[in-house]
Amino acid sequence: MAQLDTLDLIVLVALLIGTTAYFTKGTYWGIPKDPYAASFAHANGSKAGKTRNILEKMEESEKNAVVFYGSQTGTAEDYASRLAKEGSSRFGLKTMVADLEDYDYENLDNFPEDKLAMFVLATYGEGEPTDNAVDFYEFITGEDVSFSGGGGSDSQPLSGLKFVAFGLGNNTYEHYQALVRRVNAALVKHGAERISAAGEGDDGAGTMEEDFLAWKEPMWAELAAKMNLEEREAVYEPVFGITEREDLSADTNEVYVGEPNKSHLEGTSKGPYNSHNPYIAPIVESREVFTVKGRNCLHMEIDVSGSNLTYQTGDHVAVWPTNAGREVDRFLNILGLSDRRHVVISVKGLDSTARVPFPTPTTYDAAIRYHMEICGPVSRQFVASLATFAPDDASKHEMTRLGEDKDYFREKVSNQYLNIAQVLERVSDSKWTSIPFSIMIESIQKLQPRYYSISSSSLVQKTKISITAVVEEIRVPGSKPNIVKGVTTNYLLALKQKQHGEPDPDPHGLTYAITGPRNKYDGCHVPVHVRHSNFKLPSDPSKPIIMVGPGSGVAPFRGFVQERAAQAKAGEKVGKTILFYGCRKPSEDFIYKNEWEMYKQAMGDSFELFTAFSRETEQKVYVQQRLSEQAALVDELLQQKANFYVCGDASNMAREVSVMLGQIISSRRGLSVEKGEELVKSMRSSNQYQEDVWS
Repeated sequence: MAQLDTLDLIVLVALLIGTTAYFTKGTYWGIPKDPYAASFAHANGSKAGKTRNILEKMEESEKNAVVFYGSQTGTAEDYASRLAKEGSSRFGLKTMVADLEDYDYENLDNFPEDKLAMFVLATYGEGEPTDNAVDFYEFITGEDVSFSGGGGSDSQPLSGLKFVAFGLGNNTYEHYQALVRRVNAALVKHGAERISAAGEGDDGAGTMEEDFLAWKEPMWAELAAKMNLEEREAVYEPVFGITEREDLSADTNEVYVGEPNKSHLEGTSKGPYNSHNPYIAPIVESREVFTVKGRNCLHMEIDVSGSNLTYQTGDHVAVWPTNAGREVDRFLNILGLSDRRHVVISVKGLDSTARVPFPTPTTYDAAIRYHMEICGPVSRQFVASLATFAPDDASKHEMTRLGEDKDYFREKVSNQYLNIAQVLERVSDSKWTSIPFSIMIESIQKLQPRYYSISSSSLVQKTKISITAVVEEIRVPGSKPNIVKGVTTNYLLALKQKQHGEPDPDPHGLTYAITGPRNKYDGCHVPVHVRHSNFKLPSDPSKPIIMVGPGSGVAPFRGFVQERAAQAKAGEKVGKTILFYGCRKPSEDFIYKNEWEMYKQAMGDSFELFTAFSRETEQKVYVQQRLSEQAALVDELLQQKANFYVCGDASNMAREVSVMLGQIISSRRGLSVEKGEELVKSMRSSNQYQEDVWS
């Protein structure tokens, strides 16, 4: 047998490697990347394989406009997506949407003059940036900001950057629109050119959508003139491609049927648990707190032992909801998808920068049930975009009118609190089978976690998180009465009913897939994560505190008082602890009535509870009045540097409490009303006055 020379061996080895590679493709290599494969443990860091250089990303994807967003609940992200779509369809801009936390900003001084940046920024809490905008905000507003070229603000390093900005805020908060105003000022300070006045949407006044629509039209006109853009007839161009997969079924292991990422799909979920990766936590206790029929307030205990989730008293817990079965059925039915609800679909971005909002392959049912905010408010712009897909001319005319006439839209849609499926039902009895599912994915926000103030003390129960939640319901009067149900609170009510032995819970006629995808939530589990808060007790327990929390606003104060009672029992000196609490009647909705008595026994004179009942007598009494009645005590404690806390409704109660406190200070100290208000503002600035409020 002839000996093999070196060249023969090289050829044989190459053939062997090539053959092995061919037959193992798709098994050991060449596997399509699943963007949801990670557990999102590094959600705030650089994503593997992706550049953090925005200019590089725009260049490689051939984009000339980027829409950055800072979003806490998904609304700012939704507006950013809408701006990007409109810029592309109406003006031919090559747009991309960018999460602020995905990129670095030192090289913005090299931003090309022929490109555009848009910023859609929500102000969160008390003038704070949203979680994903913290790094950008601190960088751009910092005193010692340093760009890649080395220049400071004096050298106008951003002179090549053209931008527009829109802010989302709530006028009931002290620092309304703080983020967009500060970022706008910082960009201009560094030499950036603002093309159009910054827009501001006000959620507190309920005008967010109309504020956005009113801002964007003149903005587009100014932008078109500045950048020589030509407007064209807007035609729907899908961002995502939808493929029905005949080769897969809902039972196939690789198909997501509601799991948030691959580790949950494979049953190997692990932490860290965060806003991208929930912990499936057991509910160890649930009970009704109200004692009146027709209204519900839930107390739940969630066990986080073994998860490495930690919390501090005053933090928030996020609950990941699912949509009610009735609304899922309504949505599927109006689109003509009821018979295909379990058909497997793959969703793919048709552009390299498009991010699919949920893992695929999945099913129509799973996408709608677990990932789409189908019960959310409807925008006039969205309704107008669906007119072209109407089943008949009459429906098209009605959708067009709704999209163009804001007063008509307010009467027929906004004031009725209709969701998109209900709008389509009322416009036409026919199925809307021509609507592409892609436009629904693009236009409906991602179903977001709901945040609740934790109502327990981490000192007392380190691995159990308490939730106190009033089950929400809005009754809308009219010829066609509509009752709007809270998505998450009714989901929690269903879980409570299940835990108490009801085999098929249906709170208020709603049903939920409470056992979760592939029964992974069976045994009463709920997906959660923890969000840390600045709403905190003083580090020194001997420092006095004053708390104002009517209704479910008392939730974090249960945790505060629970902690101080435990410290008192342990022999620590505990400062004066005052709680102003209000509800309708003590016989109906006095939350934790017996517990306050128990804490009083533990703390003695250190704890005082002042109650206000609005329906007990003909004269309605609110916490603001009780605060006024105790003006001497309140001012005495404030002069001892007591912390002052408010939790609850931002639009009325919190604002009136703030005004009342200013009046107490001015009258007790012989100061002008203006000086009293100034001192309250000073308390806010020093964190002596803290709020955990919502609208």
